Amino acid sequence: MGRPVVSREIYRAGEPIPESGIYKVSHSEHRLPHEVTLLHGQRFPRCEKCGELVKFELVKVVPQINSGADFRVILFSLPVVEDDDVAAA
Repeated sequence: MGRPVVSREIYRAGEPIPESGIYKVSHSEHRLPHEVTLLHGQRFPRCEKCGELVKFELVKVVPQINSGADFRVILFSLPVVEDDDVAAA
């Protein structure tokens, strides 16, 4: 499916997304790290709570997710989800 990633480059909100894949998201202080799927050609989203103080690290490249043009979601900002809300879900 996707290939694992050896590089540990850190990306910031607003930068272009270099490869489609699964990214680890680290927030400034309000939330534990989590993962999000992002598409090449878009920009890394900001966080609704910590703004630009969010970092992204590529976990797994998944180039085939760009191949389907039938459905596409563009993520402009990461919603605020407190860790207590995630544990309860």
